[in-house]
Amino acid sequence: MAVNKGYSATSRTLHWTMALLLISMLFLGLSMVQSLAVWQVEAVALHKSFGFLALLLVVVRLINKAFSVTPELPNELPAIQRLAASITHLGLYIAMILMPLSGWLMQNADGRVIQVFGLFTLPNLVDADIKYFAFFRELHGITAWLFLAMIFMHISAALYHGLIKQDGVMSAMLTGKK
Repeated sequence: MAVNKGYSATSRTLHWTMALLLISMLFLGLSMVQSLAVWQVEAVALHKSFGFLALLLVVVRLINKAFSVTPELPNELPAIQRLAASITHLGLYIAMILMPLSGWLMQNADGRVIQVFGLFTLPNLVDADIKYFAFFRELHGITAWLFLAMIFMHISAALYHGLIKQDGVMSAMLTGKK
């Protein structure tokens, strides 16, 4: 009935660090689109820097995932829920890569560079082109909304397993124990 093994401390730390970072980034991004306030220039610069950090962390997370054991889902879990969990996790990883990458490409296509915390400048991946800018801007926005929907589904499923089913799925990520 319970999960065979919990997640490692490294996996849990990466999960919760990225959860906080990505949810903050999504809400900051949504607020920036709706505002022309004086704080927007600094917010955009921070958004770009933290976006690059998120991209680095997802690479670290994928490497960690390749070398870590993922706890099994409970045997009683219906096949449709297993499929939904797999699709949602895959979608979350795709979004974690696509969000910062599309933002980087969008900025390059607009002729802008990305300074990371004022320490270094990222290379341009594409030449400035309004058509590319429009495409990557739209991709960034659509991905953000899909990402938010998947995060909502992920949190809802975790709460369902933790509070209602109490089958060890949620505690595997919270405490590393079944």
